[in-house]
Amino acid sequence: MPGLLDRFLSTGGHDPRRVGVFVDGPNTFRDEFDVDLDDVRDVGRESGDLVISRIYLNEHATPGLIQAAEARGFEVVVTSGDVDVKLAIDATEAVVEDAIDTLVVLSRDTDFKPLLEAAGRRGVRTVAIAPGEHGRSDALTNAANEAHILE
Repeated sequence: MPGLLDRFLSTGGHDPRRVGVFVDGPNTFRDEFDVDLDDVRDVGRESGDLVISRIYLNEHATPGLIQAAEARGFEVVVTSGDVDVKLAIDATEAVVEDAIDTLVVLSRDTDFKPLLEAAGRRGVRTVAIAPGEHGRSDALTNAANEAHILE
């Protein structure tokens, strides 16, 4: 499997950053937050090329939310189980399989701190996005290489 150096050399010295954006829907799409999916994509694009853009939702997600996410280019994953577990497994798989160079997680849930730490240990750049100032998790902010707050 080619590593980052191989990709850097094979592209003539350009550093292709493959970005995976993983959105924790139940913890961010709430009445108290005004999450704009275009802003989420923009944060991901600041880090490179979006190769994964996923929103994880539970079975209570409205059809309107699903349609809005798909219209903005997100893959929607609906699960009847624990959304956090599915998101963490998929993001870990992307890191381990060397599918991404930057991991972006939108959540306010501190359960994702170990995910960010493990990705960082493997050399993957990490970005934590909070859905708003009062939705910011200090644990995620401190675990990530970079943090953003959606206004």
